[in-house]
Amino acid sequence: MSKEKLFGMPAEKGRWMFVVLGFIINICLGSVYAYSVFRGPVSKLLNMSATEAGLPFMVFLALFAIMVFFGGQVMAKLGPKMLGMIGGAIVGAGWMLASFSTSGTMLTITYGVIGGGGVGLAYGVPLAVAGRWFPDKRGLALGLTLAGFGGSPFVSANVAAALIKAVGPMQTFFYMGAAFLAIMIVCFIPFRFPKDGWLPAGWKPPAAAAASAVDLNMGEMAKTSTFYGLFLCYIIGSLAGLMAIGISASVAQEIIKIDPATAATLVGVFAIFNGVGRPLFGVLTDKLSPKIAALISFVLILVCSLGMLAAGPGSVLLYTLCFIGFWLVLGGWLAIAPTATTIFFGVKNYAKNYGLVFFAYGLGAILGGIIAGQAKDTFGSFTFAFYPTAGLAVLGILIAMALMKPVKKAS
Repeated sequence: MSKEKLFGMPAEKGRWMFVVLGFIINICLGSVYAYSVFRGPVSKLLNMSATEAGLPFMVFLALFAIMVFFGGQVMAKLGPKMLGMIGGAIVGAGWMLASFSTSGTMLTITYGVIGGGGVGLAYGVPLAVAGRWFPDKRGLALGLTLAGFGGSPFVSANVAAALIKAVGPMQTFFYMGAAFLAIMIVCFIPFRFPKDGWLPAGWKPPAAAAASAVDLNMGEMAKTSTFYGLFLCYIIGSLAGLMAIGISASVAQEIIKIDPATAATLVGVFAIFNGVGRPLFGVLTDKLSPKIAALISFVLILVCSLGMLAAGPGSVLLYTLCFIGFWLVLGGWLAIAPTATTIFFGVKNYAKNYGLVFFAYGLGAILGGIIAGQAKDTFGSFTFAFYPTAGLAVLGILIAMALMKPVKKAS
């Protein structure tokens, strides 16, 4: 066993620094979830309609999903440090350029295309590095690393709100972008993969796992029914969560009749559970299996959807519990999916493989937005959005049962 050292410590201890740095990086990357804080002031300043004001956020998520795939393709050539630093620099540049926007179109290009693209490039780096350094605790390490992304609004939304009040939304874009650029470049400096075959001292892969271990490339993965099961389940899991994120405050005010200040506070609380969902479901995926973790998530989505169909004015506790569930499950799927990708298809080609799997998140974002918008426009209430999520949760249970199975090793 090699006596590798990290941060001046034995690798078994030093590797946890990658989780800490990844958590900090993900707080910067996950600040997209705080866009709702900018939405009102920016739409007022730039004279944007409701649809125009939402476009930068939608474009950001779309470019995020696309560039995670591209980042996975180039990580082997550039290495994690270089790819992370490039991504971090582009994120910072996107936010800083957004401060010069004089129209909705310009904001969509700077914040949405440039900022979202940068997040996509950098996003996979902490995951790929943590996945290689933690073969023994992969779900926990990935979940803790990603907790920064889900919990980011608890930090970034409060910072943004205070800055917007003091200097306005445009100057806030600039200050936050400059901070993100500096923080991420510094944090990515020590990032590297372990040597091939490295294992923590005293740990051996379980005999059953070693015997059945597979390492599929992207083409081979895409031919398996397991891939389609994971991909479809990921769409459903992220769709319900992203839809809930987009309408949390609106549902609170319009359906439950909660005042705006309390609604905003509750969104901060939900963000914490989004963060908690990542290590929680990461451990469930490790200890039980990707299939069982997926089934638990879909039962939660079903229960929360039925709860919201029963909610009305004054149902504050029911609303709070249901939306905690939705945000928790979104966080959960952002740990289940990467962990399942390594469990089912191996670590060797993880960056490329997860880049393809992550397209499901982008599709979930688009479909979730369409379902919420159509429910409101067609029926006049967001309540009707919870009928599709309930039905999709049942579909998810059936897909997970049938298709989320380990890939058999070719003999």
